[in-house]
Amino acid sequence: MTQFHGTGVALVTPFNTDGSVDFNGLRNLINHTISGGVDYLVSLGTTGETATLTSEEKKAVWEFTAEVNQGRVPLVAGIGGNSTKEVTDHLQHFDSRGYSAILSVSPYYNKPTQEGIFRHYKAVAEASALPVILYNVPGRTGSNMSAETTLRLAHEIKNIIGIKEASANFDQFNRIIRDKPEDFLFISGDDPITLPMIAMGAVGVISVVGNALPAIFSTMVRMCLSGNFIEAQPLHYSLTEITGHFFAEGNPGGVKAALKLLNICGDTVRLPLVNITTETEEKIASELSRLNLL
Repeated sequence: MTQFHGTGVALVTPFNTDGSVDFNGLRNLINHTISGGVDYLVSLGTTGETATLTSEEKKAVWEFTAEVNQGRVPLVAGIGGNSTKEVTDHLQHFDSRGYSAILSVSPYYNKPTQEGIFRHYKAVAEASALPVILYNVPGRTGSNMSAETTLRLAHEIKNIIGIKEASANFDQFNRIIRDKPEDFLFISGDDPITLPMIAMGAVGVISVVGNALPAIFSTMVRMCLSGNFIEAQPLHYSLTEITGHFFAEGNPGGVKAALKLLNICGDTVRLPLVNITTETEEKIASELSRLNLL
């Protein structure tokens, strides 16, 4: 599973001003990230505003992404939810051509017990023809998947190959990395702490920032994976301000504003999300200029 080492990008879903999916913008974004040196792409993770897309739109985005990619980098499809039956039904009907794995977010809103989370992922893994990457993001789901549950899944279910960890809990990171199977992938889910997470044993990141800044971010990650943390530090710190601005008013409004400034795609988001304020957009523009990107 070394194809998932390095920088993965959780692609945004570009929209036209009328709210429809902007496939030309998506083409631009895919080419922008690949030419920027990223290692793989995630289509329709939570950053892709997946909760607001219809089943028909999701199918169209997945097919278009595979068509534009043309096998240049591995692709991961985001398929998750808070209804186990609905997720497993989606997996059984998913056209996996062009895709190498599934990223599945821990069930949100329901706040299941750890046993419920384990059984959910067991059912997901059994329904999936592709390897499954877990996704723990308590800030979005309202519940944390404990280190013990992650390790139980990692050791007991062969088709579960890794986890995108976005709990920001370093004690949890320590426990998982120390006790996981050797080939189980531990992937950063937080852009700002990717450097220290790789130092602990993460194999890379699934990034939001990489949508807009693929070259800078993927270069930093490659340096870290080569053990060149001192050389990576200037790039890491150069992204501190702009990363904060990207997330200041929620995701993906900030990174979409950057993509509009870079002429990659528009910044339209779907309700209940709204565009970021002019003040935050001006801060992002200032940082892009400082990075010599505008």
